[in-house]
Amino acid sequence: MQGVEVMEAPAPAVARIAADKPLLRFITCGSVDDGKSTLIGRLLYDANLAPDDLIAALETDSKKHGTQGDDLDFALLVDGLAAEREQGITIDVAYRYFATDKRKFIVADTPGHEQYTRNMAVGSSTADLAILLVDARKGILPQTRRHSVINSMFGVRHVVVAVNKMDLVGYSEDVFRKIVADFHEFAKNLHFASIYVVPLVAKDGDNLVHASQHMPWHDGPSLLAYLEGVAVEDVMRIAPFRMPVQWVNRPNLDFRGFSGFISGGNIRPGDIVRILPSGRDTRVSRVVTYDGDLESGVSGQSVTITLAEEIDCSRGDLLSSPVSPAQVGDRLEAKLLWLVREPLTTGKSYLLKIGTKTTPAVVNLVQSRIEIETGLATPLGAEETLAFNEIGEAQLSLETVVACDPYVENRETGGFILIDRITNETVAVGMVKEVSASSRRVAAPLTDVSYASMEGVALDQGSVLSTPKRSALKAASWLVPATLINFVIVNALLSDAVVSFEIAIAQTIAISALRHFHERFWTRSAFGLESKEGPTAANDPGI
Repeated sequence: MQGVEVMEAPAPAVARIAADKPLLRFITCGSVDDGKSTLIGRLLYDANLAPDDLIAALETDSKKHGTQGDDLDFALLVDGLAAEREQGITIDVAYRYFATDKRKFIVADTPGHEQYTRNMAVGSSTADLAILLVDARKGILPQTRRHSVINSMFGVRHVVVAVNKMDLVGYSEDVFRKIVADFHEFAKNLHFASIYVVPLVAKDGDNLVHASQHMPWHDGPSLLAYLEGVAVEDVMRIAPFRMPVQWVNRPNLDFRGFSGFISGGNIRPGDIVRILPSGRDTRVSRVVTYDGDLESGVSGQSVTITLAEEIDCSRGDLLSSPVSPAQVGDRLEAKLLWLVREPLTTGKSYLLKIGTKTTPAVVNLVQSRIEIETGLATPLGAEETLAFNEIGEAQLSLETVVACDPYVENRETGGFILIDRITNETVAVGMVKEVSASSRRVAAPLTDVSYASMEGVALDQGSVLSTPKRSALKAASWLVPATLINFVIVNALLSDAVVSFEIAIAQTIAISALRHFHERFWTRSAFGLESKEGPTAANDPGI
């Protein structure tokens, strides 16, 4: 294949060229022995993406560890662990970077064994697209369905169903069409944005880079051609600004910055940010990296931000857009993928890590379980819970408030893990659906009434409640001057101070009473009020 760049670790000049190309992150997944590693290895080989030294090593390793007889075992290009080569399986997630003339790619080759589902979930959590391997002889298996549900759960919107080992079913179009129908029927509840199904033989390279001569009945693009052309939206560039604070950077007395990974939106010097969960607003002074100051930082970059004010901010806090801030609360409704053999125990204290924040948490209730056969939720009884590799919807209560987003809005700030406090083992991964505050702990009072006015930004008066002291002072500030003015005018006409004072007082009392009843009437009347949805009294601040 012409015009292909080979990159294990991109050199600076090559990196600048690649930076102008769109990036696609994808994973290979599916049941065990369906050919995931072989597919990636053969694709790299056929597209001339594997360096010569790796090919030489592959020839040697194939004789020692290969499972293809005298032929090259392309899975060994990806499977690097000794245990993987000895057993001929994938255990850990293997990442590879490569680029073509049209696109750059990061691929995560994930394991198919049920006991390594947690590793597959790690790869899925950052992927834009999933290549789901299916053995043509076996069709859609339970692990195929499980990986499909996990991909949907983790927000992977595009799926390629690679029906592998077509040579072992005689390149049968009927077998392929049946698998296509079965998968579409199963996936109708998973809401993928696109599904492309391609028949292939990974070990021989059929339909990987070049069209297969054995399956002329398939007129779709090869796998690499499809990956180069599939449209994946980079929605996080236009999302509200989010940056979890990872580290307070204080190299000397003259510099205090807050370092982290921008997980949504962009930021520039002069922009106003909200520090959550405290709710204070302040202005950004600088956006700093190792190479110097930036005009702006965007989603996907790691930066250090300095603030205009000396404000208490530390690891675990979230820098957020003040216009569309993250949610703050200590109650979560979430989807959970349970990862260990010991069943989930409701009422047990775990550690919840979301972004850079860690807090004790308890699973109060498991409401439902996602059935792998259908992808639909089934309600559970009060005593039922989640077992190994099961997915469900649960309610959690946290010891402290956290700032986060629903997972569908932001993967980075809406995803979390649960950690066993005794073994320090990750027992579950979760996706936030809703955030709320308990009755015993409301959201921080400064979340709505912030210090934005200190930065020249008007307060949102609709979110502010006047105290009785303020109301009394406000009334006196116009009643007293009005009374004095009335007294001066009447006394000038009557030349009688006592009568003038009595008239001024009576007029002040009458005006106050009239204004009181006037305001009470109009705040209870919906006449003349209208919103975008139509006439309503809901927008009247007096109601």
